[in-house]
Amino acid sequence: MSSPPPLRPDPDALLAAMGREDRGKLKIFLGAAPGVGKTYAMLSGARRLSLAHLDVVVGVVETHGRVETEALLDGLVILPRREVIYRGTTISEFDLDAALARHPALLIVDELAHSNAPDSRHPKRHQDVEELLNAGIDVWTAVNIQHLEGLSDVVSRITGVVVRETVPDVVLDQADEVVVVDITPAELITRLSEGRIYLPENAARAAGAFFKPGNLTALREIALRRTADRVDDQMVDHLRRNAVEGAWPTAERLMVCVGGDSSSEAVVRACGRLASGLNAPWVAVTLERTGAEIVAPATLQRIDETMRLAERLGADTARLAGRDLPDEILRYARRENITQIVIGRSSAGFWARLKGHSLSGTLLRRASDVAIHVIIGPEASARRRPAWGWPDRTTFAIGFSAAFGSVAAATLLAELGSRWLQRPSLSMIFLAAVLGCAVTVGQWPAIVAAILSFFAYNFFFIPPVYTFTIAEPHEVLALGIFLLVAVIAGGLTGRVRDQSQAARTRVTTIQALYDVSRKLSGAISLDDVLWIIARQAAQAIGGQVVILLGEGGKTAADLMIRAAFPPEDELGAAEWAAARWAFDHIESAGWRTGTLPNALFRFQPIRTSAGIVGVIGYMPAARGQALSAETERVLGALLDQGTLAIERASLVAESRRNETLAERERLQTTLLSSLSHDLRTPLASILGSVTSLRGYGGQMSEADRDDLMAAIEEEARRLARFVSNLLDMTRVESGVLDLKRDWVDVTDVVRAAVARAEKAFPGRTTRVMVEEGLPLVRGDPLLLQQALFNLLDNADKYSQSGSATTVRATMGIGDVTITVEDEGCGIPAADLVRVFEKFARVTDGDRRPPGTGLGLAVAQGVVDAMGGSIRAESPATAGKGTRIVIHLPVGPPQPLGVEEKELSDVGV
Repeated sequence: MSSPPPLRPDPDALLAAMGREDRGKLKIFLGAAPGVGKTYAMLSGARRLSLAHLDVVVGVVETHGRVETEALLDGLVILPRREVIYRGTTISEFDLDAALARHPALLIVDELAHSNAPDSRHPKRHQDVEELLNAGIDVWTAVNIQHLEGLSDVVSRITGVVVRETVPDVVLDQADEVVVVDITPAELITRLSEGRIYLPENAARAAGAFFKPGNLTALREIALRRTADRVDDQMVDHLRRNAVEGAWPTAERLMVCVGGDSSSEAVVRACGRLASGLNAPWVAVTLERTGAEIVAPATLQRIDETMRLAERLGADTARLAGRDLPDEILRYARRENITQIVIGRSSAGFWARLKGHSLSGTLLRRASDVAIHVIIGPEASARRRPAWGWPDRTTFAIGFSAAFGSVAAATLLAELGSRWLQRPSLSMIFLAAVLGCAVTVGQWPAIVAAILSFFAYNFFFIPPVYTFTIAEPHEVLALGIFLLVAVIAGGLTGRVRDQSQAARTRVTTIQALYDVSRKLSGAISLDDVLWIIARQAAQAIGGQVVILLGEGGKTAADLMIRAAFPPEDELGAAEWAAARWAFDHIESAGWRTGTLPNALFRFQPIRTSAGIVGVIGYMPAARGQALSAETERVLGALLDQGTLAIERASLVAESRRNETLAERERLQTTLLSSLSHDLRTPLASILGSVTSLRGYGGQMSEADRDDLMAAIEEEARRLARFVSNLLDMTRVESGVLDLKRDWVDVTDVVRAAVARAEKAFPGRTTRVMVEEGLPLVRGDPLLLQQALFNLLDNADKYSQSGSATTVRATMGIGDVTITVEDEGCGIPAADLVRVFEKFARVTDGDRRPPGTGLGLAVAQGVVDAMGGSIRAESPATAGKGTRIVIHLPVGPPQPLGVEEKELSDVGV
């Protein structure tokens, strides 16, 4: 029998433990109510550690005048508080920056649920504690059970006291240690009556409201149960990290549906408690029906606030949209492995339920492999009347005026047409008015127009006229059918209009995203990419956008404004602090966030595969109102595309820098190699010749001395050519080539270059053929001569001794063509373009190693500067040799001769 495979630690648990190694340890003293002794127990433990020579500092402690608690502070290092003036009152606040600078081993921070002063970096003290933990400082703190966000509504119902200062449940879940400080309700009430919790006047009021035996017992049970859940989490983590086989909890995953009604907050809190009890992750989703998008600002704001509440309670968030919302919810649940769905009871009326528009009822019918929890909100027990969403005054006035005007116009047309049309045909005029009203102004004005048409048609055209009485019974049926058809047709037409407007909005959004994608794909430089992102994002939110990137480093101190729309080059102190926080902590900061919410901008980190490269901040025009769901989706898509474009531009720039560095390294390597050969060899030859002349000159014959002097002259010329090419190449590369714009006679330049070559290479046969009457060219005669000499030098190096070099100068079509042709080994076809690159050497010469490979590169730079072109052709003739062709643009036209003359034919 094969043995079972060895148990292995859970990799997720190990990774989570590794991620907390550099983080400080958080210890929370949890109590069921004020006065149970949390601060006393915390300070007692701190004194013991201080006596053991641990660096313990008291950041902030609230003693509430309790003498025994104040006595524990003696001997402990107390951090001075920060004085803040708020509404004319001086407030003492915890100094976060001083604590970070002091960096003790253990810091005492009381009142975890405390709300900071408005000018503080974080709105809540638990966010200060989070920053301290990230800095590697151990923190001890205290909190009561009623301050947990997920339990605040339960505590409010039990005690009747609304808890306004709360702490997210995730803070307790992520604590390294939780210590429950517990006493019986009777003992707590005794302490209250003795004045050991509050002052006498406050104690009497608390005893009659909060400190009741029933309340305290319920809070005590909640605290103990919540702590037991935390202990179970710690045990599971221990089992997973150490690969201990035990009873594992069921892998549950919950989802809560968030709507725009007031009961959504209670549903989210209920799901949070259920997830906490099951030790299960959960996700909050908001729903939107395609074609019936939510546009009411109040509803959108309520949804956003509820989604932020879910995030504070530890949930992930998602947004769903589709035609069939129950089907979309179940599809998402199957895709995300959701096992339980929490939803509020639908407030749909009888007709909505009859048509299947009750979301909770439809989910209960369709769900087969997922549990459905229907939450009844606080106000759902009583039957509520539907709340009608009335339009604003301007919209109401426009809609009612359009309905009344269209019916009045229809009445006038029907009155004029009554002489020729039958009465049933007149109803079509009113129906057309209803449809026109639906198409132009919407659904509810069309319904109003249908009702007005009903009364107008009855009053003016059904006998007896000018009364609302109907004489004939069959007219009642006809009028009723007319009203039904008008209402249905107007409603459907108005709905089609609203859907078409929503479709146009979506098309506009898609078109905007496409335009941004197209512009970003065509942008190469980083500045262009940043400008496109800033401009498009500012247009999407109707506000201001600023992009900050790091300059020369990877820290927040290196951030600089790189793009802004509208243009902006300055930010306030709060905005800079929020931007640097977002960069350092890789999380949003600023407006409508938990960090520096008083900042004007909201900053989000720009995260690429290479890490955080900067932050982008945006400020809507209306700061008091949250962005709509559609605007957030558009902004998110823009930022995602922008991040990819920034990464692409950064990679392109990095690639160019790498190519430049590689080229520089290759240049340095080749230059050093060239210097070691082409500079050292001539110097060694010159030094040897001079040494021989000095030591043995008197004993040498005249011929030997002449040979040594000729060798010295030849090597010195070789050095001169080498240095000249280096200087010329440097000027060409730096763009400072001093090119004169004189009229140049090509014939003179060719003759001078050939004469110079004959002196430099006396063993080389050179044939020159120049047409008579060549026109002048515009350029520098000395540089052109140097270029031709380099070509002749190249021909001498790469052809056999005794072979000939041919130089031709002829008139082309609008240019003068100069060719230099040798009889050497030729150039491979793949290297015909590469030979003009710096330090490019195809093969060694026949008589001596080639030079630096700069001659042809200098020639190309000179010819290009004169507006010409140069190319290499190989083989030249008879399957061998190389031909280099130069084309130079001509100057003013001159009479041309066609006589071709061989000027010299020199041989050795």
